[in-house]
Amino acid sequence: MRSCLKFGVTAIALSLSFCQVSTLYPLETASAQTIQERKAEAERLRKQGIQQCQTGQCEQALQSFQQALQIYREIGNRQGEGLALGNLGVAYGSLGKYDKAIEYQEQSLAIVREIKDRGGESLALGNLGVAYRNLGKYDKAIEYQEQRLAIAREIKDRRGESSALGNLGADYGSLGKYDKAIEYLEQSLAIAREIKDRRGESSALGNLGNAYRSLGKYDKAIEYQEQSLAIVREIKDRGGESLALGNLGVAYRNLGKYDKAIEYQEQRLAIAREIKDRRGESSALGNLGADYGSLGKYDKAIEYLEQSLAIAREIKDRRGESSALGNLGNAYRSLGKYDKAIEYLEQSLAIAREIKDRRGESLALGNLGVTYRNLGKYDKAIEYQEQRLVIAREIKDRRGESLALGNLGADYGSLGKYDKAIDYLEQNLAIAREIKNRGGEGEALGSLGVAYGSLGKYDKAIEYLLQDLAIAREIEDREGEGRTLSNIGFALAIKKQPNLAILYYKQSVKVRESIRKDIRNLDTDIQESYLETISGSYRRLIDLLLKQGRVTEALQVVDLLKIQELEDYLKNIKGSDRAAKGVELLAPEKAMSSQLSAMSFEQIPELNRQLARQIQLLPESEINKVPDYLQKLPKGAVLLYPLILDNRLELIVFSANTFPINRTVPIKKADLEKLVTDVRSDLRDYTSLDIKNSSPKLYNILIKPIEADLKQANATTILYAPDGILRYIPLAALYDGKQWLVEKYRIDNLIAYSLFDSDSKPQSNIRIFAGAFGGKNGERRFGANGLPATIPEVENIQTSFPNTTKLVEQAFTAQASKDKVSGNAIVHFATHAEFKSSSPLDSYVLFGDGSKVTLAEINNWQLKDTDLVVLSACETGVGSLGNGAEILGFGYQVQRAGAKASIASLWTVSDGGTQLLMEALYGNLQKGNTSTSASLREAQLSMIRKSIKQGEINFNHPYYWSAFVLIGNGL
Repeated sequence: MRSCLKFGVTAIALSLSFCQVSTLYPLETASAQTIQERKAEAERLRKQGIQQCQTGQCEQALQSFQQALQIYREIGNRQGEGLALGNLGVAYGSLGKYDKAIEYQEQSLAIVREIKDRGGESLALGNLGVAYRNLGKYDKAIEYQEQRLAIAREIKDRRGESSALGNLGADYGSLGKYDKAIEYLEQSLAIAREIKDRRGESSALGNLGNAYRSLGKYDKAIEYQEQSLAIVREIKDRGGESLALGNLGVAYRNLGKYDKAIEYQEQRLAIAREIKDRRGESSALGNLGADYGSLGKYDKAIEYLEQSLAIAREIKDRRGESSALGNLGNAYRSLGKYDKAIEYLEQSLAIAREIKDRRGESLALGNLGVTYRNLGKYDKAIEYQEQRLVIAREIKDRRGESLALGNLGADYGSLGKYDKAIDYLEQNLAIAREIKNRGGEGEALGSLGVAYGSLGKYDKAIEYLLQDLAIAREIEDREGEGRTLSNIGFALAIKKQPNLAILYYKQSVKVRESIRKDIRNLDTDIQESYLETISGSYRRLIDLLLKQGRVTEALQVVDLLKIQELEDYLKNIKGSDRAAKGVELLAPEKAMSSQLSAMSFEQIPELNRQLARQIQLLPESEINKVPDYLQKLPKGAVLLYPLILDNRLELIVFSANTFPINRTVPIKKADLEKLVTDVRSDLRDYTSLDIKNSSPKLYNILIKPIEADLKQANATTILYAPDGILRYIPLAALYDGKQWLVEKYRIDNLIAYSLFDSDSKPQSNIRIFAGAFGGKNGERRFGANGLPATIPEVENIQTSFPNTTKLVEQAFTAQASKDKVSGNAIVHFATHAEFKSSSPLDSYVLFGDGSKVTLAEINNWQLKDTDLVVLSACETGVGSLGNGAEILGFGYQVQRAGAKASIASLWTVSDGGTQLLMEALYGNLQKGNTSTSASLREAQLSMIRKSIKQGEINFNHPYYWSAFVLIGNGL
């Protein structure tokens, strides 16, 4: 008789089957006693290997099996040799090395067939089937399992029969044929219980749970998985425990219970790593990625998914690779990175089709469809969703069918075919409720709300959206919650319920700010794309607040958006304590917030009236409450805050001891962006005076509407906080037809009003650190042109300010500069720099020895006693126009390092022109009792009025004098 020890036959784990043999073979070259001893040693080693692999020590087991194999071969024991080869195959499979597993199993199969060992043949066929399933080759897997089943029944091996039936169920489940899978799995379960095979029973229960989950029957799935988990814990099967935990996690994610899903997957990951189960580790990481993605924590999702993908590729797990690629595609799509999403999803689809994974194919098609809809390619989106719907119905995947119907509804809604959209969405909702998919139900309700809203039926839209909001909060779907709050705000604004609309929008901003904090570690271009997908909500909230006369609140929202742009660009930056509170709620709004998801549609008009009455009772000083630090603005200083909206420009003006006011300028965003681009082009062309034609157009938009306000405030200084693309234009270069704006006012650029420190004053005893790149004209050093004028530039500074530390050329290194800047009132870098919108890691300051300091590293410098950092770099400039975060990013970083203000240029400026401006700047600073902004202004005026020049060259074109902007407190 042959007794077999088997473990781990599941849809995800390799079956491990080891048979002990007592048959003796004839002895030819050694004594019977010696061969018996050698065989006993081989059997001991094999048993040791089995125990090692059962406890997760499969790497150590390999050595035991190899030693056993060697002995069997030396004594000519073919049956033992076949068993040891099979054991090696199983161990390699458990380690995720499936090609090697198949190699050993095929050798084992050849031997057991040669010696006509039918039981061994059955076992080898089953193990080969599992190995091929793990490689995603399901047809071949089924072929082997059917052969195994036939032999097991022939020799009346009930355990082998149960195992074959279970593996066939897993194979058909992998192909999406769930009814057939359940049929096989129920037979397997019955036999396992009959013969009291607890491990086989656990495996069958787990696979039945997977099949029911795939059919959308989550309660039944969880019931089976919990039974499976109880058994594997009872028999101390760590691999089976890991698997059952993972399957429970997936079931809870499908139910929208993400925290519970994560809890189970983290337990699975710990066990998989403990027992060195690489495939289980990859699966757990992938599921954790999907869970965190569902919670809107995309940085953590991508981190887990990339680890999962790497392992899947390492162990050649094609199905796991397809799954990881698909989930990465979804994460990037959620962040608005559609090209990257399509790239990953197409790879996922190709693998699913290659391995004939119908469910995986359906999933990839659906996700591609969603991505194309996001790109506005609705016909292509519909094409993909219709393919998905066919497959989902074919394999009876109710959840997949529901999703395909929902996405088709969204696609037709995007095409304006709302009746057809509603038809699909109602089918989607019915299935989602039938299978108890709360997340899917919420999405269906939200989509129906949007569809009815698009038909102008806002009452019905709000009714559906309120139900969606309740579900999103119940299942902690933060992205869905933020989106739905915004959609309700939009519908309420249309229904002329502005106060409630503002409250919903504010709550949406709060939720989305929390999501953005979680994505700070992503690549910068990804963060910016995510920002673009939600910025519309912020702008619409600002629009409503301004229309209600709540100017200070509007300013707060835009300021939050501006700070977050810098946080996202610089990755590791947090806003000031002033900005950390996020969007403030008025007292009546706080009181009503708890009712947002519980209110019925019928209550809305009364609640809006109630909220309006309560807000109207507030004093204006409460509604437009100005922070104390803004009231400290110096006399003559006026804050100018332009806000770019889709169809107009809002100008907010504020001075101390007043309430903020706003002026509206009708202009489309695209027209404003074109004008800014034209003005910037003319500013950089010093050979032409076209700037005097284009600049007045921008002056008429930005300054003329507030001329009277500036005059009434007795303005002498404009504290300018530009929005978006306006950051690429120096305000000083706006021309009214007679004068440049700098001829009327001093100008400070602010990063955001909440970061402005009006308390700091410049030092009277000025110490300076000055460094120069140097070099000769026409010389290339470290990939950059020589800057010979930088040497006399810093020499002149040292002459004017004897208390100056000077480093030039090779001595001007990043490390030496970092060591010497502390304690200096002014830090002056006369060198190359480049700021790019792509990443702070690509933006840098170049030193004389070729060393670099990136924008991301500047905040580590010690500048707490520094009033001003000057970057008089010839090539300080920007590439393609973005939102200007890279420009203010330099100022933000030096302020974070402790400096009060900085000066940098917006474009490449000539070496000689820079030298003259800097000489004039420091000449003005040397006079004492003058602010940085006043000194810079006087230097610019001296160039405008041609009072300084170099030979016959005049530098009165704004190309030379307006590029340098002051960022921070230069008062």
